Amino acid sequence: MPRRKPAPSDSRHLRRAIAIAAAKLMAEDGITDYSTAKRKASRSLGAENSEGLPTNEEVNEELRQYQALYQKTEQADRIKALRQTALTAMQLLHEFNPRLTGSVLDGTAARYSPIRLQLVADSSKDVEIWLLTNQIEFATEALQRRDPHGPEDRFLLDIDDTTIMADIFSNHRKYGSAPTAALAEVKALLEANEIIANKPDSDHKLPSPA
Repeated sequence: MPRRKPAPSDSRHLRRAIAIAAAKLMAEDGITDYSTAKRKASRSLGAENSEGLPTNEEVNEELRQYQALYQKTEQADRIKALRQTALTAMQLLHEFNPRLTGSVLDGTAARYSPIRLQLVADSSKDVEIWLLTNQIEFATEALQRRDPHGPEDRFLLDIDDTTIMADIFSNHRKYGSAPTAALAEVKALLEANEIIANKPDSDHKLPSPA
C-alpha cells in the first residue's frame, strides 16, 4: 500500500516544529551550523526522512524569538561583548578593510558562536604574511565548496578567547552577498547600545499614538 502523503497543514506544523527544535539546539547547545541543527532536530522528532526541512531563515526567526523569551539579558550581554571583540579584531586588521557579518552582526549569536569577518586583499597570501610578520597565531580552515563569488581562503584567529573566522576575498570579488558592517558601523552599533542601556526604563517605551 502506498504511503499516504502528509496533509499540507501537517507538513507546515512539522516544519515549524523542526525549526523551533533546531533554534533551541543553537541557543542552548551552541550549535552554529544550521544544517547540523536541523538534522539533529528532525531526528529528535522522529522526522529524519522529512522532505520539508525549514530554511535557515525560518530557523533564524525562531532563534530570535527563543533568545528574546528565554535569554534576553544574557543575549544582550553576549552580543555587546562579541561586538566589542569584533571591533578589536577589525582595528587590528584594519588594512584589509574588514567587515563584520553573520550572527554577531544580526544579533542572534549563541554560545560559542564565532565572529565572522570578511577581509579584502590582493591575495590571501598577503594576509598570511602579515599575520606571520606580526606574530599573530592563526589556523587555516579548508573551504569545502569553492564558490566563484565566495572567499579565497579562511583563517581562524583567537582574540579574547573568542574564535575569529576571517574569510579572505580578493580585490575583484569584494566581499560576499551577506549583509556586512564596516568598522565605523560596528562602533555606531556599540555606541547606540550604550545609549539605550543608560536610559531609564521609561525612555525605552514607544510613544503613545496621538
